[in-house]
Amino acid sequence: MRKPNNLKKMLKEQKSCIGTWSIIPSASAANIMASAGFDFVIIDMEHGPVSFETAENMVRALEGEGCTPLIRVPSNDAASILRALETGAHGVVVPHIETPEDAKAVIQATKYVPIGNRGVSVFTRSSGYYAVNQQGRTDKENNQTMVVLLVEGIKGIKNLERIADIGNIDVIYIGTYDLSQALGIPDKVDSKEVIKEVENCAKKLRNKGIAAGVLAQNEKDIEQWLNMGVQFIAYMADCAIFHQACFDIVNKFKTRIGVKQ
Repeated sequence: MRKPNNLKKMLKEQKSCIGTWSIIPSASAANIMASAGFDFVIIDMEHGPVSFETAENMVRALEGEGCTPLIRVPSNDAASILRALETGAHGVVVPHIETPEDAKAVIQATKYVPIGNRGVSVFTRSSGYYAVNQQGRTDKENNQTMVVLLVEGIKGIKNLERIADIGNIDVIYIGTYDLSQALGIPDKVDSKEVIKEVENCAKKLRNKGIAAGVLAQNEKDIEQWLNMGVQFIAYMADCAIFHQACFDIVNKFKTRIGVKQ
């Protein structure tokens, strides 16, 4: 049986949390990020090259340092959600949510009866490998497993309150890059239009008792989102953090010896 879901507890207590996306398929890299103190790491199986086998090892590496492991599945597909959760991940991040029906499908795939219809196996990591005749296991999983919905387009934004009313949702994450594209201003995630949409969404979600999530790419973003009441902040991605750190070191060195970049 996997460890308690620290992130879910923090969000219920109205605390703000910092994490990142993980694109690099490496348990060692995940373990380093967890040991640095991130509250959560989202293992990205939509955009990254991570396999389920690697994802399970990354989950172990994160959990061992007290960091909450989440997996972004490639699509709103019951089989993908089931396999992700059976690695022992503490929740799933499901993309392309546009309607209440999309959200209902996630809940059905994520939760066991009587809430949903998640497939049952007692021989997986999430069930402790051998949960035969273990009473209350599915209820405990229902209580601990997180549901994070990724709303990325105008249709999802317009349906936000109806989606939030489905219930059993922990976080609704606003995908600012896809949102900027939907608004006709691709990649301009710091535009007034995108920021205004995030602010409106965060306010609506607070009123529904659901944590709002969004991407931060610098300290200014973090301050801005916190001031809006965003609780779930994902700071860049592991590859970007690594690249930025390396670039800064190289740039300072080149400047010191007088070499132009």
